[in-house]
Amino acid sequence: MAHTRAPLRLLACEGAVGLAQGVADHLDVSMLRVDETWFACGEGKAVIRDNVRGCDVYVMQQPILPGDPRSVYDRFIMLLHAVEAAALADAEHITAVLPYFPGARQDKRKARTREGISAGLFARMLEEAGACRVISVEIHNEAIGGMFHPRHCVLENVYLTKHLARYIRKQGLCGDTVVSPDLGGLERARRFAEELGLSLAALSKERDYSQANTVTSSTLIGSVRGKEVMLVDDMVDTAGSVVASIDELKQHGATNITVACAHPVLSDPAWERLDGIATRAVAEGWRFRFVGSSSVQHADTPDWYREFALEPLLAKVLRNVNARGSVTRAQES
Repeated sequence: MAHTRAPLRLLACEGAVGLAQGVADHLDVSMLRVDETWFACGEGKAVIRDNVRGCDVYVMQQPILPGDPRSVYDRFIMLLHAVEAAALADAEHITAVLPYFPGARQDKRKARTREGISAGLFARMLEEAGACRVISVEIHNEAIGGMFHPRHCVLENVYLTKHLARYIRKQGLCGDTVVSPDLGGLERARRFAEELGLSLAALSKERDYSQANTVTSSTLIGSVRGKEVMLVDDMVDTAGSVVASIDELKQHGATNITVACAHPVLSDPAWERLDGIATRAVAEGWRFRFVGSSSVQHADTPDWYREFALEPLLAKVLRNVNARGSVTRAQES
């Protein structure tokens, strides 16, 4: 492996301490000391307590924390404070590590109305703060990479296919058919189907973009009758779409159903909806499981929930970037 670009240092914003500690353990490095302060008026600041001059600094943040009194925007702004603090402290390279990229679903003007494009706004803010690289996981739209200026900042999108598929197979949950909940996610589902050697199906949905999280109709493409199904998506927010997809799949004769996603956001009323599905599965005699990665970490989860740990994969990616190695190889090993 090539020589490292500079000494690797890991910095965790308050929201990402748990995830970052797991990554640090796999890298066998200690985390930088940082003081994160919130003032009574709502402003915040980050102060790095260790020397980072000439270092390759990785700043980790999780914008979504269940039960967090801080908003996604609060957490993102604190990430900007930490990135700028590293830049002003003369770090050689600064990488923002955001497993879940906020605003990724706001990547275009869907309704052709007078609205902003948040994904691009966040990209420009990270550049201006001093990040030269952003590492994200299963970003909603890879075109977001084009919203960064390549001379200033590069987006690295980490695919979970091989690692998550391996975990699901070990759990005995892969079933017979991989289903995409919409045509936009068909390529993701295809990668999982090829990795697991399964058949492929998809649901074609019509959405009402004037209302958040609203699907007006759905059509199944392919066959799931008599088959165990794995429904694959990049994120699950309120779970309304997941519940509608499961209803559709059961109507078409699917048996056991596993939902797998990279980002289990699970905003209210997601848990209530998914609990309803789990209760229905028990009553009707079929199995329901939900698999989400640790990009959003949930405590005290029910027995139908499984968490896939991102930490080992993220550690591989960070080590390879630091050594000017291949991110693709880290994803596929």
